Amino acid sequence: MALKKVSNIGPSKIELAYEEFGKKGDIPVLLLMGAGAQMLSWHEDFCEELATHGLRPIRFDNRDAGLSTHMHHAPVPDFTAALAGDLSTVSYNLSDMAADTVGLLDALGIKSAHFVGASMGGFISQMVASEYPERVRSMTCIMSTTGDPTVGQPAPDTFQRLAGPPPQNREEAMEQAVRNFRVVGSPAYPLDEAEVRERAGLAYDRSNDPLSIIRQAVAVIASGDRTPRLRNLQLPTLVIHGDSDRMCDVSGSKAIAAAVPGSELVIIEGMGHNLPRPLWGRLISLISNHIHRAETGQAKSIET
Repeated sequence: MALKKVSNIGPSKIELAYEEFGKKGDIPVLLLMGAGAQMLSWHEDFCEELATHGLRPIRFDNRDAGLSTHMHHAPVPDFTAALAGDLSTVSYNLSDMAADTVGLLDALGIKSAHFVGASMGGFISQMVASEYPERVRSMTCIMSTTGDPTVGQPAPDTFQRLAGPPPQNREEAMEQAVRNFRVVGSPAYPLDEAEVRERAGLAYDRSNDPLSIIRQAVAVIASGDRTPRLRNLQLPTLVIHGDSDRMCDVSGSKAIAAAVPGSELVIIEGMGHNLPRPLWGRLISLISNHIHRAETGQAKSIET
């Protein structure tokens, strides 16, 4: 594993930072993370374990995350205005982020890969599958939704409980991360506060850009409802969601599964809007089995 960067990616000609695990000849799996999150949210131990299943996981920083290009010269995003329909401060959308992702595949010489997207990473995966279907062998969406505003919404008090000023230093960033995961994490699995602090500190050291998550959030709003696109997909699709997700209600994944023909839906009791370490074994098994079934053309086998 070694951090690498590639330049002039996609139509936007941006720079993307990425890391690969496993062997070059193994099955490529692109790992896409959610809004405001860096590639670090795909823990390297998770990626290493995934690689033991004959897979080649590739994690990367989306635009406006981590060590990839940040849109510092874009308009200051107005989230409230975007929600009200004023998109004048939106500087890009999910189609642009999908093009970034395909550009990364091009740079790595990968004709097609399996896509595993968490939260907004699932949104981007859906756009790539819709706009570049030949590049996606299978899709796994975790704690994601369709863009339909009637599903996959946060619990009513979530944003209020997450509200607070941007952290001014590393220590504040770590404490804020702990507070946030107490709100949106998995209630059935104890929060590892030490690890949350460590990851938040690493993320702060790599990149501290408070506006980046808002630029990504308004990009999501500007991209609208993907449900009609999902109905036209023809690819093996696994949908995973926790029944205790306070950031993105489980109705979002139910809607994905209802829209994508032949998809498999797995709802995990006590899981929230994170990937707790005690669930890694189950998640990796679900993902790897899905990918290998897709590779061999076997019918889906819903978890029992």
